[in-house]
Amino acid sequence: MTNQTLTVLITVPLIAVVLALIWLGWRSRLRRQSDVERLPEVPQQLTPATVVADGQYVVTTTGGDWLDRIAVQGLGIRTNAELSVHAEGVLFDRKGAAPVFIPASAIVESREASGMAGKFVEKDGLLVISWKLGTRELDTGFRSKRAADKKYLLQALHNLISAAPQADADSGK
Repeated sequence: MTNQTLTVLITVPLIAVVLALIWLGWRSRLRRQSDVERLPEVPQQLTPATVVADGQYVVTTTGGDWLDRIAVQGLGIRTNAELSVHAEGVLFDRKGAAPVFIPASAIVESREASGMAGKFVEKDGLLVISWKLGTRELDTGFRSKRAADKKYLLQALHNLISAAPQADADSGK
């Protein structure tokens, strides 16, 4: 038996074991997160977006825990996306995955960060939106393709957040 054959005989089963463990871990995470509420539907009619930016939907994690990826409902899938801010909320139109809509009333804050769940960039390179889905607090990360877009997104999100409580107060909530 040659060295090359022995290496293959050891490496292939080792890779298979690692992949099986990753799969089991992901399945376990899905089971643990089965209580995550359904995502809000994207409204049929959205007002025109105040800001639109292309970039990458990074991930959604448990609020305050940038390593605890939310796996259910495709929230843990990193994909290219278009982020648009509307009066009704924020829409992540993801390529190859279902869109994610965050109602304005659910958004708690927006900020910049350097990384979350396997994606690390330069200082303040990510836009992070903190929001509530039922009783669960979540953080969703987005990296704009153009760095200049982040400033406009943050401003639009701050305006949306400051307008949301007034809208709730007017509606008697």
